Amino acid sequence: MDNCVVRQAIKDLKTDTIIGYELRIQEDQDSLYNSSTDSVAANAMVAFLSENSNRIFKEKKTFMTFTPALLFRNTPKIFDRDKIVIQIEDNIVIHSLAAILISKYKEAGYHFAINDFQFTPKYFSMLEYVDYIKVQLIEDMDENRRGSVANVVDMAHGFQKEIIATGVNTREAYDLAKELQVDYVEGNFISSATTTKASKMDFMQGNLYQLIMEITKEEPDVEMLEEIIARDASLSYALLKMANSAYFAVHHETTSIRQALVRVGISQLKQWVYLLSFEDKGENSSEELLKTSFLRANFASALVKKLRKFEITASDAYLMGMFSTLEYMIDAPIEEILFEIPIIKEVKDALIYQEGMAGKLYQLILHYERAEWSEIKGLAEDLGLHTNELAQIYMECVEEVNDIWDNVVGVKEEE
Repeated sequence: MDNCVVRQAIKDLKTDTIIGYELRIQEDQDSLYNSSTDSVAANAMVAFLSENSNRIFKEKKTFMTFTPALLFRNTPKIFDRDKIVIQIEDNIVIHSLAAILISKYKEAGYHFAINDFQFTPKYFSMLEYVDYIKVQLIEDMDENRRGSVANVVDMAHGFQKEIIATGVNTREAYDLAKELQVDYVEGNFISSATTTKASKMDFMQGNLYQLIMEITKEEPDVEMLEEIIARDASLSYALLKMANSAYFAVHHETTSIRQALVRVGISQLKQWVYLLSFEDKGENSSEELLKTSFLRANFASALVKKLRKFEITASDAYLMGMFSTLEYMIDAPIEEILFEIPIIKEVKDALIYQEGMAGKLYQLILHYERAEWSEIKGLAEDLGLHTNELAQIYMECVEEVNDIWDNVVGVKEEE
């Protein structure tokens, strides 16, 4: 499949929890949303979704825009009706068979969202079928646009519909969404929106920092690792929990830190060091930020494995993705944070300046998670990556992150 696929989190503003993800499909002149190629693209998308149905955000709701061709092919039925939300827009609303098509799915128990609601008869005729109404927040909204969005929010709540604000990519947009009293928000700002940062001094004096310093050395000292972990109850608990998890197909219980280090291994411990620090304190934004770290790390590592003679290894690429969110966790500039950590110069330059080939790889990952399709294509070409492989690699990384999160950390998210 040539189209890129990415997920974006949708957060409940009242409970500060992630309630689902939107599955976004590449939108350009060759995409499945172009009517001239709708049939061909729909066939490719059906095949892709069928192959990846067990990988697509099985733990939460999946919001996805379906074209008429996809709806007529009964594509939503690939998914559990309690987990999929069918998004509709102009090409469905104006379709002559829209009401019949949508009522059929509604009767079967499916849920609907409508994109960019407009005050027209066609959109109002769909209201009885819709559970969610999506409105887009843009930067520098004038008073007219803001008033229009506020009217949609009031109307939606009057009809007992829930509002999702999209395009929440900045603090200003996040604050505006709160002011407008929308129910949910979606955008690039979500994972870092309410994360509480540790001070640089507290972080550097903490056991997690000492663990990062030791584990990223070329030859980590196992005795030092054991000593660092042993003096921290939460790290000890998490390591033992990890070592005894289903991920390692455990047959005999591991009861000591040294045994756990041997079972997990230095390589895996290096990859999962952040997870050892995670405690379920109800800080859902922190959880989403950690998941972002892991997805970036897995994606970066998988992409490097597709490249020949790249300037950093897959292991270095993993650390690049993992450390890419440190600036949201620590109250200090990224330059200061990375100065203390013994990672290679190419990774530091990529994270700080987005320079070098590693910097291009990091840019590609950032543009991919923001669904910025034109930038993705150019960077993929510069790196020598085939764009038709990106979606499958990405979905496999999503599955791996979900498996690690469930099996190693044991974080079970609300249904």
